[in-house]
This record gives sequence, C-alpha cells and structure tokens, in this order.
Amino acid sequence: MFFKKSFLLITIAMLLLSCSTTTKNNNYTLKGLVFGTSYKITYLNANNNYQKSIDSLFFEMNQSLSTYIPDSDISRINNGDSTVVVDAYFKEVFIKSKKIYKETNGYFDPTVGNLVNAWGFGPKKEKQNLTQAQVDEQMKYVGFDKVQLIDNKIIKQNNKIYLDFNSIAKGYGLDVIARFFDSKNIHNYLIEIGGEIRTKGYKKNDKPWIIKLVDPIESDGATGFKNINLSNKAMATSGNYRKYRVAENGQKYVHTINPKTGFAFESNLLSASVIAGLDCADVDAYATVFMAMGLEKTTLFLQENPKIKSILIYINDAGNLEEYSNYTYD
Repeated sequence: MFFKKSFLLITIAMLLLSCSTTTKNNNYTLKGLVFGTSYKITYLNANNNYQKSIDSLFFEMNQSLSTYIPDSDISRINNGDSTVVVDAYFKEVFIKSKKIYKETNGYFDPTVGNLVNAWGFGPKKEKQNLTQAQVDEQMKYVGFDKVQLIDNKIIKQNNKIYLDFNSIAKGYGLDVIARFFDSKNIHNYLIEIGGEIRTKGYKKNDKPWIIKLVDPIESDGATGFKNINLSNKAMATSGNYRKYRVAENGQKYVHTINPKTGFAFESNLLSASVIAGLDCADVDAYATVFMAMGLEKTTLFLQENPKIKSILIYINDAGNLEEYSNYTYD
C-alpha cells in the first residue's frame, strides 16, 4: 500500500510540475541577409525562434534557383547539364512561371537570361551596348515555350537558352517561409524581403498589418506617404529608378528586359506596386510584367483582372510624375 500511495504522489507531482513549466509563447523579429538583400520577419505568439530553420530554407532555395551560385541546379542547367533532376522548389517556380507566361502573352519570360547578362544586370555583368543585330541573335534563345519540364528534368530546344527566375524567386521565398509558419500553427506574421511583403492575420492588439508607401508625387513634408492595409495579402514593387546604368554615350539602360523586343530601354512607367491576396511569387512576377508592358498595356491588363491591384507611377506627357491606381487606400 505504501508503494501505491508513493507512486500516486509522484505522478501527481510530475503532472503539477509539467503544468508549471509550460513554454510561454513570445513574439519574434528575425533579421538577416538573403537573395542579395535583407530580410525582416515578425511572427507572433510562437514558442520557438525559427532563425536556423528559416536560414536553412533560404539555403535550399538558393541551391535550387540562384543564378549567382555556380553549382546551383539552375546554373548547372544553364551550363548544359541535362542530367539535373530538379527539386520541388524549382518545379513549383517553373510551373507558376509557365502559367504567368501564358496569361501575360509572353511578357513574363524567364528565358531572357542571356539578355539580362548582356545588358549588364545578371551575374556575368557583361554590360554590352547591344546593336539590333546582336539583340536579334539573342532573341533566338528567348521564349519560354522552348523549354519543357519532363520527368523532373529541364528540356531546352537549344542548349544556349539561359533561365533566370530572379523576377519571381524572391517572392517565392516569402511564400516558402509563410508555408513554414502555417505548418507550425503560427497565424500572425509579416515577412519582408527586399521590400516585398507577405502577411497573415494581424499584429499586436489585433491591428491590421499596415505599411507606409512613400508617395513620390507628394514626397515632401510629413504627409508624403500612403497607408496600405496588407493583412492577408502580398505586395511587390518593381521599378527602374534604382537598377539602371548609363553608357558612355549617355544612353540609360534599365534592368527590366522587354521579352518582346530584347531591349532594356526606359519607358514612361517608373514603378509598379502590385497588391493581391495571392502568393508573393505571383505579385512579384506581375510587377516585373507591368514594367515590361508599359503603362497602356498594364492598365488594360488590370481592367481584365480586377482582383489584381496595382499602383503605377509614370511620367505624363508634360514630364511630371503621375499615378494610376486601382487600389483603394486605407
């Protein structure tokens, strides 16, 4: 009887101890560098610091999709290795890119990689001032319909075709982290990488995730910004006002390559911010598409796809900054 009573007391004590040492949930903010830029991730009411797990996911994505890593899967494919069996990251980005390529009539095209390099905006930093004849030669290797994914291997019509998913991969990186948080039952988070953002739920005190977007038209003074409610949405911005180069002859070349022409000339559209309840990979790709399309084609696309919201900054005929938006500001 003594042993039974002792066992019962020990069991009760252990149960009380386990209750008293329950892990307290905390709010976390993680910072670091990835994809050639910085990231800041905030997530609430969690019982773990997931810094190492997140950095591990970033490492895996880079090994799959980064053209800046010589032995990544995409670099090996670009160098002619037809034996590469692509992973789930590569496969999903490829399939999503095919979808957007078709629905934008080829304005989103990951096969512009050779031209990105030639114009000086890729890992090779060639910085050429291409002639029309040189562009025409490179355009022979442009066209995402010339590339297929068969049995988890990439089949190219021509070995010189160079894939570049940089205009979608950063946004995809946010989606991978979002899914990781979802798998950990974390319901409130904001993920930001290089200015691209994806959120879920709310921040402290059940307030929405609101970011301040600088208004370049009214940039002077304390009111030079607009509030964007990003709760349960993703946002990406593409612009040619930072990533550009000027040749010796004064010609300005921008990092957005028009896959229809092969050229990198500046248009009157200076930036495109896309906001939607979609994957960040999608809004990332659309932002690039709009810069390639230009103002008129983009506004038509937005009218045909009203669920996609965008804020476009352009130069009007008088040479002044102007905004076109189908987004309702908060």
